[in-house]
Amino acid sequence: MVEGSAVAVDRTPAYVGTTFIETSLTDASTKCPASAKMVGRGTLMALAPGQGIFTHRYADGALRSYIALTKPEAWFRELDFGRPTAAMRRIAKEFEDWAPALLAMITHTDSAPIIRPIYALPIEHAWARTPGVTLVGDAAHLMSPFAGEGANLAIYDGAELARSLIENPGQIEAALSAYENALFPRSTVLAEQSASNHAQFFGFNSPASVVNLFSAHQV
Repeated sequence: MVEGSAVAVDRTPAYVGTTFIETSLTDASTKCPASAKMVGRGTLMALAPGQGIFTHRYADGALRSYIALTKPEAWFRELDFGRPTAAMRRIAKEFEDWAPALLAMITHTDSAPIIRPIYALPIEHAWARTPGVTLVGDAAHLMSPFAGEGANLAIYDGAELARSLIENPGQIEAALSAYENALFPRSTVLAEQSASNHAQFFGFNSPASVVNLFSAHQV
């Protein structure tokens, strides 16, 4: 049996300093044509130190946006999201010198905004071996989304756990120990990458730092 509730850990996820506000807009080409044109048929990222807008266009023409701000959690708690229009206008003030088509991605939405503060476990997170149980996915290595590896890593964890169990028939503890011994260094590498990329996206040199980040991966 593999379950997280029985594993004793002495670390809890910590706020990384950035919160996403998720919004969506259907039929964007009609309701907000300038924004739809700016996004095009794919994904748009607009960045500056401490803030950003990430928008994706779906096949049905809807826009899904994530408005990012690097601020304390208390700042967001003070906003009244029971009055979503007013709350989003307040958030838009943080972007007041941005292009109107970008601001519209904040203020024009069909849905109630979803607040998504970003949390992460410590980069070198590990736990003591607990007989009969282990962790996979975010339970094992919660990190910010800026390495783009969360779902991939969770699937890989599951495959590696299965492989370890197959290779150690009837030896559950040996299988789980082998799995965790490989998991800890693997997740540390990606957690470091995620934390580094977060700093590149919202640090003082953004967006130039992000251009350099993507340019380094071009073939």
